[in-house]
Amino acid sequence: MTDAAHDFAAHVAATRFHHLPPAVVARAKVFLLDTLGVAIAGSTAQGATEALATARGWGEGSGAAVLGTTARLPAPQAVLVNAFQIHCQEYDCLHEGAVLHALATLLPVLLAEAERRPVSGQALLTALAVGVDVSCGLGLAAKQGLRFFRPATSGGFGAVAGLASLRGFDTARTLTAFGLHYGQVSGTMQPHIEGSPVLPLQVGVNARAAWCACDLAEAGLAGLSDVFEGRFGYLPMFEGEWDLAPVLAGLGRRWLVAELSHKPFPSGRATHGGVEGVMALRAAHGFGADDVAEVVVHGPPLINRLVNRPLPAAPSANWARLCMPYVLAKLLQHGEVDLAHFRGEELTDPATHALAARIRMAEDGNPDPNALAPQRVEVRLRDGRLLEHAILEMLANPNRPLTEAQHLTKFRRCLTFAATPQQLGEALIDAVASIEAATDMAAALRLAQ
Repeated sequence: MTDAAHDFAAHVAATRFHHLPPAVVARAKVFLLDTLGVAIAGSTAQGATEALATARGWGEGSGAAVLGTTARLPAPQAVLVNAFQIHCQEYDCLHEGAVLHALATLLPVLLAEAERRPVSGQALLTALAVGVDVSCGLGLAAKQGLRFFRPATSGGFGAVAGLASLRGFDTARTLTAFGLHYGQVSGTMQPHIEGSPVLPLQVGVNARAAWCACDLAEAGLAGLSDVFEGRFGYLPMFEGEWDLAPVLAGLGRRWLVAELSHKPFPSGRATHGGVEGVMALRAAHGFGADDVAEVVVHGPPLINRLVNRPLPAAPSANWARLCMPYVLAKLLQHGEVDLAHFRGEELTDPATHALAARIRMAEDGNPDPNALAPQRVEVRLRDGRLLEHAILEMLANPNRPLTEAQHLTKFRRCLTFAATPQQLGEALIDAVASIEAATDMAAALRLAQ
């Protein structure tokens, strides 16, 4: 009888590109490009300069590129910084059911490996798919609300899976790498509560740990066997209650990368229902910010837990992205929510803070601890009208995907925030579109520097 760790490892070792249905390949390419764009924009986000400077202090080299910059670092350092950049703006894709930003940990290790040796586009997409299966599979198995920061904790196992796939590990060596990684797993929800850059740093630390785990497994160091379900395994210690049976039964048939959701707005996913609701009501009724007396967002306990927070006089960017009143205030002011709204003087703008004081949230009693929807937005106008909009499913989830034009608009906007001016964005779009034909991904990756 096999266990979960063995089943996941066998799936990683056995999967090849021809196993992926065309629709799964198409979605993997969409989120590959999306994540590259978000990482490039993250090169100038709050905390990115400090993260890069520190990593440079640990040694520079020709190992791997830091996206959006001219810097090159040894692979473990580049992996850490790129993962930080991907998640530091709350703009990276996620699996809603797993409550997990799967590519933040996964893609940096795949990119670093592709610079270490020739990696084909087909191999990269395969690694992407199995990595998401493992990380999001662990998230979907959880039956309680977030106890630890799942994009870092479960996400790290997905990074191990993807890198093991690229390196051609068999089942036994992949299982060893899972065990070596488990000894390094970390990620608390406290930075989320405090709006701290430690949140994306945890993603980077676990991505780097995944790289080290695979190196150690390759060198022959012994790991653990019962990684996920053992007495002190990952699931009992980090998740508490779980059920992996449906996830394991779907391996090789249900490809979780096809279930990822875009982040159409650069703020916590839990704010997106509120953003969509206000946008829809403004489009239908034509009111302005000065017309609004109050906004109330009704939603599940999870979104209240994640983004129902007061707005301090001088919030950090991380706090503001996870604050529903701030995000909706920016929307009412500008008609959109943009990366620029979480930088510099925008964070302390008196008009934003005055609007935020008119916005609040309320729980709707939903019993699902991981639910992001449904949500209901109420806007009460100064003339006494009460406007309502219901969100049954979040915008940009698999059932309501962004159009190609919307996807590319987001990508191109991200490029304008790069630390190094991006001259080859259109070439990068074309390279990802034809990635299946690439025999060596290194040339394509240079377009993202």
